[in-house]
Amino acid sequence: MVTRRIAEILGNGQPDESVTIQGWVRTKRELKEFTFVEVNDGSSLANLQVVLNPDLPNYAEVLERLNTGASVEVAGVLVESPAKGQRIELKAKEVKVYGEANPETYPLQKKRHSFEFLRTIGHLRSRTNTFGSVFRVRNACATAIHQFFQERGFLWIHSPIITASDCEGAGEMFAVTTLNLKDVPRTDNQEIDYSQDFFGKSAYLTVSGQLEAEVMAMAFSNVYTFGPTFRAENSNTSRHLAEFWMVEPEMAFCDLQGDMDLAEAFLKHIFKFVLESCPSDMEFFNSRIDNTVLAIADNIINNQFERLTYTEAIALLEKADKAFEYPVKWGLDLQSEHERYLAEELFKKPVIVNDYPVEIKAFYMRLNDDEKTVRAMDVLAPKIGEIIGGSQREERLEVLERRIQQQGLNLDDYWWYLDLRRYGTVPHAGFGLGFERLVQFMTGMGNIRDVIPFPRAPLTVEF
Repeated sequence: MVTRRIAEILGNGQPDESVTIQGWVRTKRELKEFTFVEVNDGSSLANLQVVLNPDLPNYAEVLERLNTGASVEVAGVLVESPAKGQRIELKAKEVKVYGEANPETYPLQKKRHSFEFLRTIGHLRSRTNTFGSVFRVRNACATAIHQFFQERGFLWIHSPIITASDCEGAGEMFAVTTLNLKDVPRTDNQEIDYSQDFFGKSAYLTVSGQLEAEVMAMAFSNVYTFGPTFRAENSNTSRHLAEFWMVEPEMAFCDLQGDMDLAEAFLKHIFKFVLESCPSDMEFFNSRIDNTVLAIADNIINNQFERLTYTEAIALLEKADKAFEYPVKWGLDLQSEHERYLAEELFKKPVIVNDYPVEIKAFYMRLNDDEKTVRAMDVLAPKIGEIIGGSQREERLEVLERRIQQQGLNLDDYWWYLDLRRYGTVPHAGFGLGFERLVQFMTGMGNIRDVIPFPRAPLTVEF
């Protein structure tokens, strides 16, 4: 008999069908005449109710072994359910217990557990309702991202995880080395002698795949990366991870306007896809985690994003009848409170701010004619602030060389990046989306460590 997924049975199963399911016991309720067992296989938020009658072979033995957490295979017949809230249930004819779970020690009994506690048992937390929903939504987000770009003819590229380039210039990078840390080789100047290291030079875990995406865009026009990135930022906030996933499209023959248009269409597509693919999970988040989740999704899908320059945004913030914790002044970066005010209170919908001061943005962003601003853009969303950051890239060789030097970087380290401007340079643009921030925003989860299966943060590297 072919095993079927519970989500498919709950959606399409009909009375009198013979089915076999496999999964884990969520609850068991013994009555005099029969026993109810709720089984979940991870395919849906809802469980399938299994009815065990005493005429089941080895009924007493099976009952004793069927505790919360046990893994089972049940073969039986679907019947109409007399209970309210469920259409069908499974009348068991045969039950096989694969693995037992001792009710005295199994930590996921039928009660609410704090997310802090569940982080300590990351190997089991995915079996809870909340984390089951989180990771189904995460999967749907990833599917939507690939669908969006593939339908538009983008090439998915795998950018390197080990790199010698610091795209952001922040210096918060994890070093990669095979040197003996107990006896590090030194030069005559007592500097670390990286010539003896594996790569013959210093190497790091990447903070972004953008520079490599630019390389590929110069051959394939439209590309995107979607993979892990790393920041050695010693931050223990609910918004930071040391290892996270980034989505970074890069488009040749594209300016800032095209970049903003794509970013808006991109977010709308993802939210629409997830609402259609995971309606029960999203309803769960709206009712149990954050009651604005569905309204925000609707806001993003059905509104045209507001667009304004950084200069215009600063003017609006200066006029705001609101006491901000951080100062508002032209030349200073927008803080989360400023971004949220624009999106949540002033415009009440997503906002795209563009043309930021040159001093607060990266070297690769295209310099505007005023030489005071660059063609950068940030997409700001209610409740979270910046969700996407991007720019038109500097395609002029001499300007890029000047910008690199102004930021104290070594031109020789970017020889290949400069070559892209020497040979067939074109206007091009792209943006970056932190995948976990998107999932956190979409689900309303309070801590970013709860939207990735195995979070990496300061002093946190279990599993």
